[in-house]
Amino acid sequence: MTPIDPHATALVVVDVQQAFQVIERGGTPRNNPDAVERIAELLAAFRTAGAAIIHIRHRGTSPGSVFKGQACEPVAAAREIDGEPVLWKTVNSSFIGTDLEARLRRTGIRTVVVCGATTNHCVETTVRMAGNLGFDTRLVADATWTFDREGPDGLVHRAADIQRMSEANLSGEFAEIVATSEIQVALRSGATITS
Repeated sequence: MTPIDPHATALVVVDVQQAFQVIERGGTPRNNPDAVERIAELLAAFRTAGAAIIHIRHRGTSPGSVFKGQACEPVAAAREIDGEPVLWKTVNSSFIGTDLEARLRRTGIRTVVVCGATTNHCVETTVRMAGNLGFDTRLVADATWTFDREGPDGLVHRAADIQRMSEANLSGEFAEIVATSEIQVALRSGATITS
């Protein structure tokens, strides 16, 4: 991976909220059990590099949504610090109903690094739109997760399989699929080059 200019790169942290812990406690299996730890590592790396971080949160609008009240709160390891904006959305894309695109363009961001949940819903939708909008987009695969899902035919699709399919859908056309460690190295390399 090429170095990343920390002054032109933003980490977009999608929906790392307690609602997903509620779903998991309900017995729905997920993949990438260490994803939140990887997200915490990304946050630390971006903060150290002085790169932009934008937190996206989902607020449910349907009566049965778990994304309400306390469940909308972030997971502790992914909580924002002073100066890091939090944008609220009510649909899958982090770009719809928010000023995310304008905020990125106004601050000269060219590279968007995406992590969070769930891989095949809000993360994938956000990555597709970022790519379509012309941003150099990276999906940090080990810093995302999803859940098992039943299809319309009644077959249960395992979270790990869904994850791999999302990565295959996005790779090349919309984003580069990377690991947390690659982003950490690229940020350090970019910081050295652009300082």
